[in-house]
Amino acid sequence: MKLIRGYPEYMRKSIKQVERTRPNRLEQSIPPMSLDERKALLTKFHPDFREDQKRALACGPSKGMRIHRELADLLEAQPLVTSTLDLNQIDFDVDVLIIGGGGAGTVAALWAMKEGIDPKRILIVTKLRHGDSNSTMAQGGIQAADRPNDSPATHYLDVIGGGHFTNRADLVKALVMDAPSIIAWHESLGMMYDKDADGNFVENPGGGTSRNRMHSAKDYTGLEIMRVLRDEARNAGIPVVEFAPAIELLMDDRGRVAGAVLLNLETKKYRIVKAQATILTTGGLGRLHMQQFPTTNHYGATGDGLVLAYRVGAELIDLDAIQYHPTGAAFPAQMAGLLITEKVRGMGAQPVNKDGELFVFPLEPRDVESSAFIRECYERELGIETPQGMRGVWLDSPMVDMLHGPGTIEASLPAMFRMYQRFGVDMTRDPILVFPTLHYQNGGVVADERGATNVPGLYVAGEVMGGIHGKNRLMGNSLLDFNVFGRRAGIAAANYARQAIAGKLSLAHVEEYKRQLRDAGIDNDHAAPQILPEYRGQEALERMLDIPI
Repeated sequence: MKLIRGYPEYMRKSIKQVERTRPNRLEQSIPPMSLDERKALLTKFHPDFREDQKRALACGPSKGMRIHRELADLLEAQPLVTSTLDLNQIDFDVDVLIIGGGGAGTVAALWAMKEGIDPKRILIVTKLRHGDSNSTMAQGGIQAADRPNDSPATHYLDVIGGGHFTNRADLVKALVMDAPSIIAWHESLGMMYDKDADGNFVENPGGGTSRNRMHSAKDYTGLEIMRVLRDEARNAGIPVVEFAPAIELLMDDRGRVAGAVLLNLETKKYRIVKAQATILTTGGLGRLHMQQFPTTNHYGATGDGLVLAYRVGAELIDLDAIQYHPTGAAFPAQMAGLLITEKVRGMGAQPVNKDGELFVFPLEPRDVESSAFIRECYERELGIETPQGMRGVWLDSPMVDMLHGPGTIEASLPAMFRMYQRFGVDMTRDPILVFPTLHYQNGGVVADERGATNVPGLYVAGEVMGGIHGKNRLMGNSLLDFNVFGRRAGIAAANYARQAIAGKLSLAHVEEYKRQLRDAGIDNDHAAPQILPEYRGQEALERMLDIPI
């Protein structure tokens, strides 16, 4: 094989082993683990099972819940505003306020409009730009059971099994039943999913799925979905306020959520939004870097929605479970933590150790696959160490072209192919080095199948919503869930807004939460929401040099 400048010579020795074992591996595989084997592996190696990295919440509606320390510290931080803030000057008075400008927020806005709300009476507010989100960054695909050999019932069983039977059944039912209609809606808007020469969807497998139901647009599916959704919202004239994160929800004198306080990131001035219904679509928490892992998440993913919802009394669920995607880039250093879509394994690439040995079934559920990678690197010591001190295993990407024909990687994974080429790595010729990276917030705010929380006037959709995926999400169900529950929350909030009349605006809940913190003995000067990650010169790469196992 032609040498490329990307890999140092000592890595090349390991790559030779990968090449030697490849012919046998093309003919062989490893079967999936049994449930007992999965449980034993997870318990010993998955970061979620490190109880020393968690603590119980000391106050609030989910008091006693054990969650990761980084998140507990955020939830028990001081509010950024006080109850003395003047709420008489209203900057925006709308029917439906949507906090978050990613996929769930945009879908919610479109369906609130379809439900009869004047688009000018809808407002999307977002901390960065409209579309800056994990939704846009999603690569692999979206699940929907729309083939004759598949069904929503089969999809349901896959989701429940992947979540370790902890999912909310009503939410999973909504997810899988709505999936085919979501794909049809996307098609009607002009979304370009991959199709064969006869016009049929190209549908691939994913980890933990029993059928091929992954609909993709190359390896930039989320970007394609957001392209169409954002254009639709802009053409409809739905107002968007950018660079203005919500830092506190507003309530009225009857205990209902009635808007939010925004912070203009440029002027540092507050803006007050009064709303009849509010939908939180703020995404996840990857930029909190749990246990020092790097992350695939966009820059604004700092768990804001969890903080806002918790302070007004919303309940939380499954936040003890954070998803680490098994294939985050481990080399070159400039790419550390970036997502290598599961679609690569779905198309036949195998994870192998430094000796070229296939050590795990390539399409185990993500938490199981990640645990196997950690075991291989830290217990068996059969990983490959980078010049920067990270460890990883090989993902044998050349197998994709060998299985499906030359040019498949460039045609089906063009964004990834170009990304590696920038750093002198040709993934059609050489394997790529990967290690788990913090990817998804499995849990979130408790809500029903309409996205309604236990707090009147407050709805949630997308990654901030909990209960859908249980303790582990399967590939392709995040793009699906923000469409399904964005739609449902938009419709429900629109109907609520038509009959609701917000009362006198109040921040009394802020003082009440401060009292709860004092009563719990929590005295700190840390404030939340965090809004943007705090790095202070610490490189993301350094977070992976010493993974505690």
